[in-house]
Amino acid sequence: MIALLLAVAAQAAAPAPLLGPIGQQRLPAKGCAAYLWNAADRQLVAMAVADPATIRVAIGGRTVDLALATGSGPAKLGFADSAEYRGDGITARLTMEVVQQEQLIAGARVPSGSLQIDRPGQDGVVVPVAGLIGCRA
Repeated sequence: MIALLLAVAAQAAAPAPLLGPIGQQRLPAKGCAAYLWNAADRQLVAMAVADPATIRVAIGGRTVDLALATGSGPAKLGFADSAEYRGDGITARLTMEVVQQEQLIAGARVPSGSLQIDRPGQDGVVVPVAGLIGCRA
């Protein structure tokens, strides 16, 4: 009985994961958005929007939108190969491979990528991601 109570207490005291799911997201009225899931558990962990250039993530149980600070590499559908987003004391670095195919109308695949989250004075995390890009004219 005591072991059960200790297990329940430990679960209640456990902090929210650094990078959590962001829930269902809508495609912007115009432009493109990259929907990225954690490659390990298939949870939707980020949505990057091409215009305005932002990324939405859930950190410590709180959903935040971060603005693009820098990007490098050729842009495909409005997304650079590597981008850094900042805001609210958080830095998110996204690298992703964008693969356009004839079969995908108004979008592309993201077969691989990584999302790194850093906060000053706290542990960072790097998560392998994959996903899809959807676009609307």
